[in-house]
Amino acid sequence: MKYCAFLRGVNVKGTNMKMADVCQVFKDAGMKDVSSILASGNIVFSSDKSVDDLKIVLEKAMSEHFSYEAFLFVKSQAETEVFWNSIPFEKNESFHIYSFVGIPGVEKVLMEEFQKATQAENEKAEIINDIFYWQVPKGNTLDSTFGKVLGKKSLKDHFTSRNVNTFEKILKKF
Repeated sequence: MKYCAFLRGVNVKGTNMKMADVCQVFKDAGMKDVSSILASGNIVFSSDKSVDDLKIVLEKAMSEHFSYEAFLFVKSQAETEVFWNSIPFEKNESFHIYSFVGIPGVEKVLMEEFQKATQAENEKAEIINDIFYWQVPKGNTLDSTFGKVLGKKSLKDHFTSRNVNTFEKILKKF
């Protein structure tokens, strides 16, 4: 079965790694057909293991190899297609659209945080197919009130985010 692993916190805040090294860790952990998409930690691979087993094996391998606490989220090819096919916002050059990959129910936590946050003009959030999507004006991602929530340590093992264009690139790699 084909999967994509979405790593959290890769190449940000001092956690730097080359994707070739990450791919090698995946291969050493028994994954097949391993390749990376972008430098943000998106690894496409094949395996006969279950998603739960993959998460455990890969987090352990990454943590040991890179000496950090690794968090990743594994989605099948079909699940990854849903992220791309469910985007609720129209593409617009003035905005970034992000989607969040995480544990079941994290979309509700994110929506609660979004609703408490002060929003910029035309900043929006929606949940579609249990996936949280966020539209934010370009240049405001890290400055927005909600953007600051994304770095909360209490949520670090709950989700990671990707610009929706990343999903298109991943699907082409499948």
